[in-house]
Amino acid sequence: MPASLPASADVVIVGGGLAGLAAARRLDRAGLDWVLLESADRLGGRVATDLVDGYRLDRGFQVLNTAYPRLAALVDLEALDLCFFTPGVLVRRGADLVRLAASLRPGVLGASLGAASRLGSRLDLVRFAALVARYASLPPSRLLDAPETTAEAALRHAGLSHDFIEELVRPFLSGVFADRSLETSSHVLAMIVRSFARGRIAVPTTGMAALPAAVAAPLPAGRLHLSAPVEAVAPGTVTLADGAVVRCRAVLVAAATTLLPAVPMPRMHSLTTYYHGSDQPPLDEPTLLLDGDRREIVASTVVMSAVAPAYAPAGQSLMATSVVGPAAPPEPVVRAELARLYGRPVADWTHLTTVSIPAALPAAPPPQGRLRLPVSLGEGLFAAGDHRDSPSIQGALASGWRAAGAIVHALRAG
Repeated sequence: MPASLPASADVVIVGGGLAGLAAARRLDRAGLDWVLLESADRLGGRVATDLVDGYRLDRGFQVLNTAYPRLAALVDLEALDLCFFTPGVLVRRGADLVRLAASLRPGVLGASLGAASRLGSRLDLVRFAALVARYASLPPSRLLDAPETTAEAALRHAGLSHDFIEELVRPFLSGVFADRSLETSSHVLAMIVRSFARGRIAVPTTGMAALPAAVAAPLPAGRLHLSAPVEAVAPGTVTLADGAVVRCRAVLVAAATTLLPAVPMPRMHSLTTYYHGSDQPPLDEPTLLLDGDRREIVASTVVMSAVAPAYAPAGQSLMATSVVGPAAPPEPVVRAELARLYGRPVADWTHLTTVSIPAALPAAPPPQGRLRLPVSLGEGLFAAGDHRDSPSIQGALASGWRAAGAIVHALRAG
């Protein structure tokens, strides 16, 4: 056993992603003796940033939403030096780029002149605005009391036309949920759209890895153990891959693993991000570009260096392109799609890397109920992760915080 790893603790946290770090924050605040074990050589789980030839490449396209309540409670957003996307999106429709200029504040939705005739209808825009306003203005309890169905069924029930869904909503939400079928629960849809409506979308100046670093910053470094893979957990004990054993009063598995037989591995959605560099940006604004031509290859693309200039070296531009599903196309196929989407030649772009994440987000089909699966499994075993709440950064942080609260209550009651 490494000298720095204690033989016992009140709580052992398995997993140093956002859920595990949020749990550690609450346990530390409560004054409990805890230790966190992370199998990788860094914290953050699925949230990471790599530096490649001066470019900052997140592990897949990820963003922060300033309206996530647990995010603001754990992190000083100003200290992250956030760089913001413009409200709304651009949609490629044939030869046109149609702007859906949405602040996504309750009841506010606009489109460029003539957009309604090229992107659904004016009635679609009115109905979409009404749906966004409803999600944004009603309290979460009301939204989660509504009958639950799939996201696609909810959108059709709202009266949105087939064209509007296929040319705008599906490309956008498929990237958000990593789910092109939109089988995701309507309750998840309501809460995610609520966050988009009430907040702003951004990335930290130095990349998404700044988020787990900020969550971990107040924690005592000596309690965070990296390169410490866990082999097994049982009531009162955690066994590491090297045979070391840590005894404890409670175990929190803050990851989607097979360590807890009572918590089956969730079905996961795949997401692939293609990163390209160029000395000229194909678009001069920090706006998500969607494919409204129903080709169903690229979900979205964005000039990340237009959002956060530090993502690319001086004089260079960085483009991030998202493809949903396990069958990621070859890079030349994606490059051809990018030429069509941006309406510019891309032959001289540099393919920096392709990041494929087979387990990008947990599937969340109905029924999801109130988006709070049990965190206490009995006998001092607990579970956390976005598969216990909603498939999002908010879900990961909230589940870790909630699980830690349950642990504090259990240990104090015992």
